Amino acid sequence: MKIVVTSVFVQDQQKAEAFYSGKLGFVKKHDMPAGGARWLTFVSPEDQEGTELLLEPNEHPAAKEYQQRLFEDGIPATMFGVSDIWQEHRRLKEQGVRFTMEPAEMSGVTVAVFDDTCGNLIQIVEQ
Repeated sequence: MKIVVTSVFVQDQQKAEAFYSGKLGFVKKHDMPAGGARWLTFVSPEDQEGTELLLEPNEHPAAKEYQQRLFEDGIPATMFGVSDIWQEHRRLKEQGVRFTMEPAEMSGVTVAVFDDTCGNLIQIVEQ
């Protein structure tokens, strides 16, 4: 068994698409109608056959509350691995990405947290 798709709730799929592709550099894998929304997935440019990230609308009240509470409590919705956190931090800041936590070493890894502008905090980690 392996993880093939994981999701992040977003407030606006179009805005999330622009952020995750334009700012983060992920590659769109699927974009098709799914009810009143879209099945909109992205993959890492380094692993285009790897795990897909589904940008899922937070239309259900439980999803909205879950997303809002995580954000208010400063808890990242997900984590992305990077090979050089300082380089990635610099690149993202140049793209206008707002960090809520600058890179910091914690138990042998370095982490940073940014706002994805779609209702989530995202953590990046260099192991």
